[in-house]
Amino acid sequence: MSTSTLSERRDDVLHALREKYGPLAPFLAIAGGAVLVVSGLLSWSHIDRVLQNISVRFWPAGIQIYAMVLGVVALVLGVLLLRKTPWLDPGRGLRATGTAAVVFVAMALLAIGVTTDGLINANEGGWVALVGAVLVVAAGYLTAPVDLDVHAWPRLSSTLEIVIIVVALAALLFLTAYTLDMDDSWTFFLLILTILGVVVALLTAGFGEYIGFIGQNNRRPLVLAAFLVAFLFPFTQGGSSANMSIAVQILIFAATALGLNIVVGLAGLLDLGYIAFLGTGAYVGAMLSNSAFATVGWKPPFFVVMLCGMVVASIFGLVIGSPTLRVSGDYLAIVTLGFGEIFRLAMFNLDGNTGPDLTNGPNGIPGIPDLNFFGFDFGETHTLAGVPLGRFSNYYFLLLLLIGVVILVFARLNDSRIGRGWVAIREDERAAEAMGVNVFGLKLLAFAVGASLAGLAGTIKAHQDTSVTPDQYIFLESAFLLAAVVLGGMGTVAGVLVGATILKLLPEKLREVNEYRLMAFGLLLVLMMRFRPEGLVPSKRRQLEFHEEDEHLVDLAQTEHLEEAK
Repeated sequence: MSTSTLSERRDDVLHALREKYGPLAPFLAIAGGAVLVVSGLLSWSHIDRVLQNISVRFWPAGIQIYAMVLGVVALVLGVLLLRKTPWLDPGRGLRATGTAAVVFVAMALLAIGVTTDGLINANEGGWVALVGAVLVVAAGYLTAPVDLDVHAWPRLSSTLEIVIIVVALAALLFLTAYTLDMDDSWTFFLLILTILGVVVALLTAGFGEYIGFIGQNNRRPLVLAAFLVAFLFPFTQGGSSANMSIAVQILIFAATALGLNIVVGLAGLLDLGYIAFLGTGAYVGAMLSNSAFATVGWKPPFFVVMLCGMVVASIFGLVIGSPTLRVSGDYLAIVTLGFGEIFRLAMFNLDGNTGPDLTNGPNGIPGIPDLNFFGFDFGETHTLAGVPLGRFSNYYFLLLLLIGVVILVFARLNDSRIGRGWVAIREDERAAEAMGVNVFGLKLLAFAVGASLAGLAGTIKAHQDTSVTPDQYIFLESAFLLAAVVLGGMGTVAGVLVGATILKLLPEKLREVNEYRLMAFGLLLVLMMRFRPEGLVPSKRRQLEFHEEDEHLVDLAQTEHLEEAK
């Protein structure tokens, strides 16, 4: 039997079930949500040493609270399903919530079994939650899809919209601080599952587009509030350096990924050796630093070093791009992959024996001192508003400023004639060339600009890491950068920031299961490419490429286009 026949039969069965049992869907959703909430008040294991002590009844903690959160989302969507709001599709949200809840409960029971030597140690809470999750899934699939009307979005006052933005970002700040304080790997993993489940449920139900619409109407307050929340983050850590170290690595990774987003997301050029440009900036910063192992006698101010890192990286981009951008697709990917490996091996060989003494070979350049701007030593702890801000906090604020510059460059280029030329090349290179677009010149410019932004981030990374070695810039790092762009959403700023955060944060918090980290990473990418190939925060243009039949997305894209034209 062919796949199309099976799909048609499945659709026929689902249609028949919806015709017969569809009216019961809201009540199933409400019942399932209530059962999930109740499960959080029950004991999940009679052993109190696992998953933040989930053995106590009527005193929820850890995963018990996460189950209750999923239940509350299901309850809200069930009530909305009864009201039949024209701009929401609660059924799709219920399918996402129920699926997330089933996966969550299954992984929670697996965690209990692994950490306590058997599912015999699982109490009633997990099994009750599984029943509730199944009810929510059933409600989702019994609900017919809704043709959303984006023109029915409720119009709020500007003040109320700004309040919504502030509250949402404040909740994000609290959630980030809470997530980073999580020490247990299993609890952290289940928390991430819960967050993803809730976010995907709200996005698929239609809330995501509406929040995006509010943000579109209040761009400046949104940007200011986002940077204010990011600025306040170190003050939530109480002087702790562990989480700030992770935050600094995320910002360096995000700044570099935003540069790659110009090359891949806007121009559509597949670059598998992009980490070499970050390494170029790092080596320039190291060689021009005050390290005792630096091989260049010139010690300019750091602002000059940053410009040198950008210029050298962009020159490398031009040198590599000039001969290689004549090819495209898989051939370009292979050439850039080769460039990344050539850079790493060249850094090994520039040791004074097989080449000029510039990089100290495999030993690299250690002992790079902390930055010092006008007497402000980044290596010392400073107190602000009674909160001690250590070394990593100092670099965090500098990198936050760098992220702002990179976002500004990306946004201006994206909205310019150059950006439209890049998008035209990405969509159809031959058609763009026929319309008079300088294809080769714009490709070369994309390579140079993306490389310069990576080089800028590299100069700061060298001082933050205090050493630079060739083995820091391997192919796997380029793969992670590309995955951050694809996972978050190519061509968007928010998407890349989300993708970079996920891919940097997960390995740091899953060190207890180090041998399974790459497997989890691969599984995440497979699932994303299957169920959301456009990324977590996609641009509407790319979303339409993957869902051309979705009339709701067409209306949404047209609405956003009209808003931008105003």
